[in-house]
Amino acid sequence: MKHLDRALRVIMLEGEAILNLSTQIDEQFNEVVDCILKTQGRVIVCGMGKSGIIGKKISATLASTGTPSFSMHPGEAFHGDLGMVVKEDIFLAISNSGETDEVIRLLPFLKDNGNTLISMTGNSLSTLAKESKFHVSIAVHQEACPLKLAPTSSTTATLVMGDALAIALMRAREFRPENFA
Repeated sequence: MKHLDRALRVIMLEGEAILNLSTQIDEQFNEVVDCILKTQGRVIVCGMGKSGIIGKKISATLASTGTPSFSMHPGEAFHGDLGMVVKEDIFLAISNSGETDEVIRLLPFLKDNGNTLISMTGNSLSTLAKESKFHVSIAVHQEACPLKLAPTSSTTATLVMGDALAIALMRAREFRPENFA
């Protein structure tokens, strides 16, 4: 197989993952947007590994388009960063499996603190999805990585869903070019 053929296969698989999101998104997406619009707090985006890297981008897009947001590394959370979380904050947790230990460990604190939990997972039956007030599916049929080791299609799907959320919020806030800094 030529390099170009491999590249085209990755593009096709990831494109399919993105298109598949349109069959998974439902009315709960509207509820997520409305919940974020109503909060007086910030959206704290958290994920481990590649999900955390994608979460940083989602948080940056939210912040630059009118939704106060910052990202939090789940490992750093228990070393003082949870002190930044106030009750009014919404916690957006990202985990493809929905079972990432470092993220799951945060659930008791978030519950005791009264935070609204939104999850983005590839598994609607996971611990994270079940413990969330709102769950957004980012499930993919197949990763582009032939060894099934590197998250590829799943991170692309997560990024696109994060962009969809940010743009929906931006439009709802009537955010304009002069607001962008």
